[in-house]
Amino acid sequence: MSWHGPRSCGPRHQRDPKARPSRLYRNRARGKVSGVCAGIADYFGISTFVVRLVALISLFMFTFPTLVCYILATILLDPAPEFTYQSEEEKEFWRQVRLKPSESLSRLRHKFRDQEQRVRNMEAFVTSSEARLHREFRDL
Repeated sequence: MSWHGPRSCGPRHQRDPKARPSRLYRNRARGKVSGVCAGIADYFGISTFVVRLVALISLFMFTFPTLVCYILATILLDPAPEFTYQSEEEKEFWRQVRLKPSESLSRLRHKFRDQEQRVRNMEAFVTSSEARLHREFRDL
């Protein structure tokens, strides 16, 4: 999984500039009733069928609390904006940010440390006498 710098630090979206890919939304496009189960499935990266099955079992075992939670989720969750990811890797990156934020942060920290070390090595080379020698040979 790779991260390609600031230009791809988030998906492009056409409608809402405040939309974040790491947030829980209702997915009306894939939803049967109001998209709550599909949104939960998208958020956790699991099958919509599994979420619907759990909701159905919960509906039979705990009818009133399940209905109240579903109605509240329908009211409180915004519909999912149209996200356009630049690649499947970026889509997977944002899914991992939702599921394991500390792991994602650790991975990014490691990647930035590697980049910083590469920049330090380049700076050391450019300021060294060896770089001047290479430049003089090139200019001949």
